[in-house]
Amino acid sequence: MTDKVKRILAGLLTAALFFFGTENAAAQEDLGLYARGAVLMDGGSGRVLYEKEAQTELPMASTTKIMTCILALENTASDTVCTVSENAAAQPQVKLGMVQGDTFYMKDLLCSLMLESHNDSAVCIAETVGGSVEGFAAMMNAKAQEIGCTQTHYITPNGLDAQDDGGQHRTTARELALVMRYCLTQSPEAEKFVEITRTPSCTFTNLAGNRSYGCTNHNAFLQIMDGALSGKTGFTAKAGYCYVGALKRDGKLLIVALLACGWPHHKGYKWVDTKKLMNYGLENYEVREIGIPTLKTTQLPVKDGQKESVQIEVKAKADTEPGNGSNTGMKTALGAGNVESENRTRVLMQPEEMVETHVELVHSLEAPVAKEQQVGTVQCVIDGEIYAEYSIVTAEQVPARDYLYCLRELVKTALL
Repeated sequence: MTDKVKRILAGLLTAALFFFGTENAAAQEDLGLYARGAVLMDGGSGRVLYEKEAQTELPMASTTKIMTCILALENTASDTVCTVSENAAAQPQVKLGMVQGDTFYMKDLLCSLMLESHNDSAVCIAETVGGSVEGFAAMMNAKAQEIGCTQTHYITPNGLDAQDDGGQHRTTARELALVMRYCLTQSPEAEKFVEITRTPSCTFTNLAGNRSYGCTNHNAFLQIMDGALSGKTGFTAKAGYCYVGALKRDGKLLIVALLACGWPHHKGYKWVDTKKLMNYGLENYEVREIGIPTLKTTQLPVKDGQKESVQIEVKAKADTEPGNGSNTGMKTALGAGNVESENRTRVLMQPEEMVETHVELVHSLEAPVAKEQQVGTVQCVIDGEIYAEYSIVTAEQVPARDYLYCLRELVKTALL
């Protein structure tokens, strides 16, 4: 075979590999979504199962209100009285139509907030909980940091487009899904959050009893798919249509977050994308139980200690679980969570995926050694991403050799 023929064949092979490789990648990664930013997340573990521009910062419109709701639930009682300020009453549509000086119970304004997405209710809630819109925004940003959101910036409690020294009111699809996961599985008020967001309709009055209001849930996804659990819509001229929602079926909790999913005349795009992503998760992922990794060695040598070695063991690190949140399992509103037992966790994986274990461990220790002293880490990796991280710690203490210890050893030796 001549060199020229070899070069031609090599070129054809390269072209074929490129063509088929690209086609395969497209088949796996391109779902033809309308949304600019999109995420499908395993709500139990926090693992991202599908993403499209998941870390692109975009305005999120009224999906903001899931954070407003959960902060109100965590910081006030349902019968807290909310007084309407001039600022709250002056908010633009969509609004409840409250009047300055009126009073409402918090539980009623939360229905107005989550069912009808009323902007005036959001401001009244924020001023009641945070003292002012600015004070409440500081609480929102602090909670976002606690959840693990580093690209999210809140300015308004209702999601209206805004700008300040920190930039525009924004998030990413991934971080919007993280906030929803917190609301559903990690907040102490998760059960109440689910109850409110699933309510079909409600009626209430102001405390004076001279004005009546009715609210209907606008989250159409609750009727689109079996197992639909919760969600929140949003729209502004800058953000476009946005949505964050959750579905629980076949032991799976799936969360979808969509940003910039069409503009007027394309209001239904968000439902098309949500259904497509939910079905992708249901059809391509299965629930796996993963135990805490075991170590090949169970002891480490100790220098100058009263024992020559120390027992070591693996211990879960609650602050480094997937999704930057604690892996404490879902609340009672959602049934069994991602923690199956003390030593096993649940994660959604494709049938062909494997868990890799990466261990970092010191070679030896110098006495004194404390009990539960960290000596290394174990990382569980799926598809190149860290799913969970555990500490390797000592199971006992080993004191250093001192004068009394040496004297006792000499006496033992002499007696023997």
